[in-house]
Amino acid sequence: MCGIVGIAGRGANIVPRLVSSLKRLEYRGYDSAGFAIVECDSGRLLVFKDAGKIDDVVERYNIKSYCGISGIAHTRWATHGAPNRINAHPHTDCTGTIAVVHNGIIKNYAELRRELEALGHTFHSETDTEVIPHLLEELVVKKKHSLLEALRVLVTRLEGSYAVVILYTKEPNRIYFIKNISPLVLGLGEGENYVSSDIPSFLRYTRRVVVVEDGEIGYVTPVEVYLEKRGKPIDIAKRLQTIRWSAKDAEKAGYPHFMLKEIMEQPRALKETYMGIQSDDNLVMAANLLHNSAKVFVTGAGTSYHAALVYSYFSMKLAKKVAMPFIASEYESYIDTVDENSVLIAISQSGETIDTLQALRAFKRRGAKIIAISNVIDSAIPRESDIKIYMRAGPEIGVAATKTYLTQILVLQALAIKHAEVAGTIDASTAAHLLDKLSQSSRAAHEGIEKTAWHVEKLARVLKTRKNMYILGRGLGSLLSYEAALKVKEVSYIHAEAYPAGESKHGPIALVEQGYPVLFIGTPPRELVEKLEGNIMEMRARGALTILVAVSLYKQLENKVDMLLDVGDYDELLAPYALMPPLQLLAYRLAVLLGYDPDKPRNLAKTVTVE
Repeated sequence: MCGIVGIAGRGANIVPRLVSSLKRLEYRGYDSAGFAIVECDSGRLLVFKDAGKIDDVVERYNIKSYCGISGIAHTRWATHGAPNRINAHPHTDCTGTIAVVHNGIIKNYAELRRELEALGHTFHSETDTEVIPHLLEELVVKKKHSLLEALRVLVTRLEGSYAVVILYTKEPNRIYFIKNISPLVLGLGEGENYVSSDIPSFLRYTRRVVVVEDGEIGYVTPVEVYLEKRGKPIDIAKRLQTIRWSAKDAEKAGYPHFMLKEIMEQPRALKETYMGIQSDDNLVMAANLLHNSAKVFVTGAGTSYHAALVYSYFSMKLAKKVAMPFIASEYESYIDTVDENSVLIAISQSGETIDTLQALRAFKRRGAKIIAISNVIDSAIPRESDIKIYMRAGPEIGVAATKTYLTQILVLQALAIKHAEVAGTIDASTAAHLLDKLSQSSRAAHEGIEKTAWHVEKLARVLKTRKNMYILGRGLGSLLSYEAALKVKEVSYIHAEAYPAGESKHGPIALVEQGYPVLFIGTPPRELVEKLEGNIMEMRARGALTILVAVSLYKQLENKVDMLLDVGDYDELLAPYALMPPLQLLAYRLAVLLGYDPDKPRNLAKTVTVE
């Protein structure tokens, strides 16, 4: 799970752009980094790599002092071998003429390594990646294949997920690549071309993009892009797209952290997502598919799974149809119930989440139809789905999902409303009214932030010394509590446990003692107010510090809690948009007060492309 970038340049030194491009991928991994460049005058292959963040490695080896005509770079999130200099990418062959960076996992690397060691190759790292340059050495250096011919063989030998970018000193102006499952995109510039894990890396230099698909191989030079699959060339012009994001969209825009920027961007992201789904015919197609299915499943990982829970809730409320939510990595527990009358809604911000992709493929093998919800156009999960519906949140750089969670919910609520209309559980005028109400999601997010900012700051200063907390709710509030707890854990490292409030007395309350923080999320309908009040009183009786983040319906409980954050008067449809931004801000403020970088939480990466 890593970030990779390659640049084939003409004339000018590519090293400064290589460094800055890699920096924009640091959200994909940051336990080690490395660079391989073909030096301008000598044509030598220079490799610099080490444990640590990109800036540390760049400074340690004075990388910006070198001149390169082409280069590849890598920022790592360790999967095979500890994060250290030896295991850092790039990896090279025995001759020192081939360098490789890789994102993904080679499942058959142990078998390949034994084969290569028997042929006399010497390995230095614990990584699966190192088999790749040695395989290429066998094919190119020893068997005299061209590198393109070698790549055609390589894709038949490697098993697993991979995006591989290759530098070969005998062809210093070419950057080669192969791709299976792990994301890879090409950036077409003026006098230089890019290969990368993600668009933001080169967005400052070009907006012209080609998405590489599974099984494709090719190369870029300063003036040429070549792509093929199974030996057949692909017309690049037909795949070329222009990205509408600006480079500024992928930067902090004056905020101290991406996470804060992206929390504050939610009103705009919701507005753009709403505008997009209004004209999306796929929404109606997906609703018809759901209506005509016998079984509906909905899956995701992490934040996307929490969005799946919210969809399941509204599917039952509006369309009166059970949508079975499950965590993507647990798909094997559900697969025996899947057949051609099943539909899977696969949710993934990146569209590349490997657990969700594997669940999708398993369901397809059983004959199920797939509806994809993603933020990344033409990513793997949408490509492999029958119907795709995109959010329009723009690039999300912070590792902890914020704006993509709420835009997922917006798309999923719209889908549930359309499904209900098709199913006849609500009439057309009611459906139109509810869809129109979703246009207010942007205002709800803005008001949720504005009304609670001061209280969030005060609350964060109280909670920063605590090691544990509960986040509880009923109904929709219990589902939102899972995402709120995840945000606190991810960036502040305070243990936050989510529970349905009514379940808390069946065990969890045993941990509550004087001053133990219990945060309640209050959502409609009105019938829940009295029930949640009972849970609040149970916790107060044990000495808990009680906080209530709620819609105005709960104003009557202000004197029953230690602190109330009133987000405004919203019904169930709009409540998530007002409630979640303050909870995200709380996690952010806790992280900052504790001295942590909320954009780069330890042990995590943005796009999870390994099982």
